[in-house]
Amino acid sequence: MKRQVHECRKLSIIIPVYNEQSTIKEVIDQVVAVDLDSIQKEIIICDDGSTDGSVEIIEREQLAHGDVVKVHTSAINLGKGAAVRFGFGIATGDIVIIQDADLELNPREYAGLIQPILSGQTNVVYGSRFKHKNKAVPLKARLANRILTILTNLLYGGHLTDMETAYKVFRADVIKALRLRCVGFDIEPEITARLLQAGHAIHEVPIAYNPRTSQEGKKISWRDGIDAIYTLVKCKYTR
Repeated sequence: MKRQVHECRKLSIIIPVYNEQSTIKEVIDQVVAVDLDSIQKEIIICDDGSTDGSVEIIEREQLAHGDVVKVHTSAINLGKGAAVRFGFGIATGDIVIIQDADLELNPREYAGLIQPILSGQTNVVYGSRFKHKNKAVPLKARLANRILTILTNLLYGGHLTDMETAYKVFRADVIKALRLRCVGFDIEPEITARLLQAGHAIHEVPIAYNPRTSQEGKKISWRDGIDAIYTLVKCKYTR
């Protein structure tokens, strides 16, 4: 069967931010610098109640880059899931990608991430940190992700290697059709569960990954792993 090519005139890049003053400027600059030929970029920065200097930096970046940067600011910290969902609501692009505000992932990988959607191969792409060996990932993180990914595959019949990846890419109509409710880091398993429940095959492409430590600002903890397990099981039995 001949695949139908998906036309993309605009890519919406959603960047959830909470207290990332040390990295947010460089992340925005890197995203702005990505060349996608004829595809227009829309950068949506969702600040989730930052209390450091992130907001001021974001405002300066918005002035510097004009209409390409949109900003949503929450008065209080609600969680990554809330910020991402605000971004989905604002997005006007044909394809949507989530970009974390740290420097763990490289925006120069966008072209490879969106290509399977452009070619009509799939509607959803995940950037997998584990398609190739990556010795930079701590053993504890690898084991935790492996457990969550295996559980996801068992519950939903998936074939994933990296459920918790931050690089999740979707056709806009696909992600906007999901009814998402999570407000914290549990948005990651919820998105995956709802996509698989809706019958969408998730295509993975290998990505580079440069993890940071908790001392450098990494916010996810073992409690988020427990929340992820709960969310996966809850989504299995609710619609």
